[in-house]
Amino acid sequence: MGYKGSKQNSLGLTEALLGKLRQSVSRRMVDPPAADVYEIRPRKDGDGFDLISDQLRHGPIWYSGPDAVRRAVAYAKFRSLSRSRRAIIRVLDHCEAVTH
Repeated sequence: MGYKGSKQNSLGLTEALLGKLRQSVSRRMVDPPAADVYEIRPRKDGDGFDLISDQLRHGPIWYSGPDAVRRAVAYAKFRSLSRSRRAIIRVLDHCEAVTH
C-alpha cells in the first residue's frame, strides 16, 4: 500500500508550500516598498520652514530659527529610519526650485 500524501523535497517542504514561498520572495524582489517623500519649504509669511509629507498625520511641521532646515532634515531622516525605509527629502527655495 503506497503513501497518497503530497510530494516532499529533501527539506521536507511540500510542493504547495514551496511554491507559495517562491512567489512571496519574488513579489518582494519586484515590488520594493514606496519611499517616504518629505518636502521642506519656506513659509509664505517668511517666518521659518514647513516640513511637509503625506506621512505626517496632523499636517506640516513648522521649524524656525537659524538651523531650521537642518532640524527638519534630521527629523525626516529619523522618521524614515524608524520605518525601515529611506526617505526622499526635497529642500525647496522661494521659487519652488529644488536646492542641494
